[in-house]
Amino acid sequence: MMDIRPVAPGFAVAPQIQPTDMNELAAQGFRTVICNRPDAEEVGQTDAETMRVAAESAGIAFLHIPVSGGDFPADAVDEFRAVRADASDPVLAYCRTGTRSITLEALANPSGLSPFDIIEQARNAGYDLSSIADRLES
Repeated sequence: MMDIRPVAPGFAVAPQIQPTDMNELAAQGFRTVICNRPDAEEVGQTDAETMRVAAESAGIAFLHIPVSGGDFPADAVDEFRAVRADASDPVLAYCRTGTRSITLEALANPSGLSPFDIIEQARNAGYDLSSIADRLES
């Protein structure tokens, strides 16, 4: 069972999904999936290429923007922002727990929200981003 957490209109995050989930995601209307996990992060994790093939066979665009742990380099944030600007909605981003995906969304801030609103939006989706409040201010 997928744990899809709506964040904003046209955008949701989830913990790890599986290739077999792609048809259901397509049925739910998702048009783009973004993977934020590096390959081989943990034993048994499905690699990005397998996920890409499954997504594309279900008619979903697939992008891979891997980030590790708490490291959110500017180039990854910029790439996420560009993808969000160009991607067909709705978009689902996933990682191991969903935290990296919602953090990238917050740092990219494609909706131009205030830091308070970003943190509140994340809280409503079940994530606490208060630890990056200072970074959101800059």
